[in-house]
Amino acid sequence: MATTSNDHFFMSHAIELARRGLYTTHPNPRVGCVVVKDGNVVGEAWHREAGAPHAEVIALREAGDAARGSSVYVNLEPCCHQGRTPPCTGFLIDAGVKRVVAAVEDPNPQVAGGGIHALRSAGIDVEVGVMRSDAERLNRGFLHRIIRGRPWVTLKVAASMDGRTAMSSGESQWITGKSARRDVHHWRARSSAVMTGSGTILADDPALTVRHVDVQTQPLRVIVDSRFSTPEGARVLQQPGSTLVATANEDYEYTDKVGSSLEVVCLPGDDGAVDLVALVDDLSQREVNELLVEAGPTLSGAMMKAELVDEILLYLAPRILGNEARGMFDLPGRKHLGECAELDVTDIRQFGADIRIRLSPG
Repeated sequence: MATTSNDHFFMSHAIELARRGLYTTHPNPRVGCVVVKDGNVVGEAWHREAGAPHAEVIALREAGDAARGSSVYVNLEPCCHQGRTPPCTGFLIDAGVKRVVAAVEDPNPQVAGGGIHALRSAGIDVEVGVMRSDAERLNRGFLHRIIRGRPWVTLKVAASMDGRTAMSSGESQWITGKSARRDVHHWRARSSAVMTGSGTILADDPALTVRHVDVQTQPLRVIVDSRFSTPEGARVLQQPGSTLVATANEDYEYTDKVGSSLEVVCLPGDDGAVDLVALVDDLSQREVNELLVEAGPTLSGAMMKAELVDEILLYLAPRILGNEARGMFDLPGRKHLGECAELDVTDIRQFGADIRIRLSPG
């Protein structure tokens, strides 16, 4: 059966439902489901958190007997394996649905087309690909981690109009205004982990927590600290949730004063600094889908040099800090423009007096 304008309408609704789980579902994907019978929505739901019933199950329960002969719209291929909850394909088959429209296949090796095959084997018509790009954007971290083995990495930078992130003294609070800073908390909230460097910890003593957004759990806080210089009294170690310190110092020591919420991993690289590739791979093993990096020029430059950045969030404030202020990235100089990295601008928005530019490395 060919797709119709109604398919796009109901899939759009399913994606909007899935978006309600933007801050709560990780490490699971964000999924919404709409059950339609005779052109009317008879059941709808979204996945709320890992371990909770999946969107399809809740929507089918709401639909009840009306699910028989219905069309079901879901932004990700229904699962066919036993995880924290039973497979959704069994619920769909038992409910007697006639048609399932999925936006994108689930690349999880435990699914990977198996859900589609199970439904078709049961005589259910399955369409795949409706609003694919929208669905992929919503779950870019989950898809990126499953397919490429690494989380989606977003690098956030706040700078002046002349590209400076701090005064020569290290003072940087605050370059941008309240509206832009509140926007950053939404990006923290949707991330599984927030990462910074020890230089930022020592200079600014940040908490790295989500504020201004209602979240059930705080993202994992990650500190890249090659020499293990993070003080025990740092604010980041006093916050609810967990903190991971990545160091290259094999002789590191820490006491129980910081509590059981601190974990240390030693990942030395060839240059005596933390091996960032190994760290990002480690975070993937921890089921981190989206990683937000908020750091100074040293770590930001190192992440760019290692080609670990998938997107840059650049907040530009209408200020000029001057030549002695610190730049955005510590990177090797280039003699010719043709040698410089090019970025694609994907979105520009204004927050108060500041401008947010989303960029994708070319």
